[in-house]
Amino acid sequence: MNADLPTTITFAIYLLAMLLIGWLGWRATSNLSDYILGGRSLGSVVTALSAGASDMSGWLLMGLPGAVFLSGLSASWIAIGLCIGAWLNWRFVAARLRIYTEKVGNALTLPDYFTNRFEDRSHLLRIVTALVILVFFTIYCASGVVAGARLFESMFGMDYRLALWVGAFATMAYVFIGGFLAVSWTDTLQASLMITALILAPLMVIHADGGVAASSAAIDAARPGAFDMLASLDTIAIVSLLAWGLGYFGQPHILVRFMAAQSARTIPTARRIGMTWMVLCLGGAVAVGLFGISYFGQRPELAAGVAGNAETVFLEVAKLLFNPWIGGILLAAVLAAIMSTLSCQLLVCSSALTQDLYKAFLRRDAGQRELVWFGRAMVLAVTVVAILIARDPDSRVLSMVSYAWAGFGAAFGPLVLLSLVWPRMTRNGALAGMVVGAATVLVWQHYQWFKLYEMVPGFLLATLAIVVVSLLGKPPSARQLEIHEEVDREIGGLGGPGVREDAAANAAGI
Repeated sequence: MNADLPTTITFAIYLLAMLLIGWLGWRATSNLSDYILGGRSLGSVVTALSAGASDMSGWLLMGLPGAVFLSGLSASWIAIGLCIGAWLNWRFVAARLRIYTEKVGNALTLPDYFTNRFEDRSHLLRIVTALVILVFFTIYCASGVVAGARLFESMFGMDYRLALWVGAFATMAYVFIGGFLAVSWTDTLQASLMITALILAPLMVIHADGGVAASSAAIDAARPGAFDMLASLDTIAIVSLLAWGLGYFGQPHILVRFMAAQSARTIPTARRIGMTWMVLCLGGAVAVGLFGISYFGQRPELAAGVAGNAETVFLEVAKLLFNPWIGGILLAAVLAAIMSTLSCQLLVCSSALTQDLYKAFLRRDAGQRELVWFGRAMVLAVTVVAILIARDPDSRVLSMVSYAWAGFGAAFGPLVLLSLVWPRMTRNGALAGMVVGAATVLVWQHYQWFKLYEMVPGFLLATLAIVVVSLLGKPPSARQLEIHEEVDREIGGLGGPGVREDAAANAAGI
């Protein structure tokens, strides 16, 4: 079913708004720090919504509803694991990482942070970190390109391969122009669209089926066991789904939002906003998939789209149940989810290529203008590579996201956590953990041992490698220990592992 005129107009207005924000970001960008980290100027609301939107890609409105539509509530263990992991990330990583990255040479990227944190004069950590980012983020970017192509294919009847280029370049344009500030500002708008869509869509499905009781009865009739959280799941399957939450500690596109906050004192408010947004969005996505079982089960003549690809369940609901103008806004929310994450991924890849490879090894004396333009060129290059990876029309968004998420979670998660809280950690320990984590994911995913999500063994073995190699090696320098104590003192002054949330902090407007 092709889009009608109102939906087309809505999409066009949305895309023009993104380009306008990109132009405003261009005007506010004067150096590489502005382009890749926004000059550390994000307030609580933008930090929260940008982190949420960059996290929840097209997977939120396509992959998760599709999984629940096929499997019932048993697929929602992923959402539970993500909520737990996101809260822990905000609570124990965000403020400490914000402080630490500023103290170790005002690090702009994760490779920057690891290199300066462990005084790695060989730059081996920088190289390996940048390579891991490029490998897994290119796959992650490809998942966003696939989701965008599915949207344009469904909406406008485009050929899949043409839709790949249209969707990818719609996102690439404002990242190319405006950099980090444009990405963060557009994320805030996109997050607002996403939560609106995910609240309205399930309510309309339930209303169309005559209320919660009638819908629930229809779900039971169409898919017995859909409400069973443990349906056909063993312990390994549940652990694998919950383990998605471990990935948060190692996602560069989320961690960079913490690094870009105005100060550690903005984190508590940002956490409350971000977690509220996340719970509502995930709940809405699960509800769309679940009540979609009832809606399409009772209307088989309308179910051709979801029968062919369950990941289109939200798209079909938006087109069938809403006025074309409202439906256009809801469908623009899918594009918003895709673009918000893909834009962040493109920018992190560009940052790794520019700051951690080009500037660090090839052009150490490069000027700010040259670096910004090289960064823009890398955005374009990564976009093209992601399109080439996504050319297979049978690509599935959730499986690609799963692989990349595990890669980052295992390679960087233990490294980020221990680097922030364990002063005895060393450069060689960090390197060992990163290599072991990434390699375990690559090998485990290939052989699929025990059907256990590769995140779990990758995270555990990486943690073990960091601890063992660090303890066997030479202790950190006095300067590293001194900086760690300074960070501890600042965190202590703010009230603990997160940031103080008492009445005095709130009264100060934090």
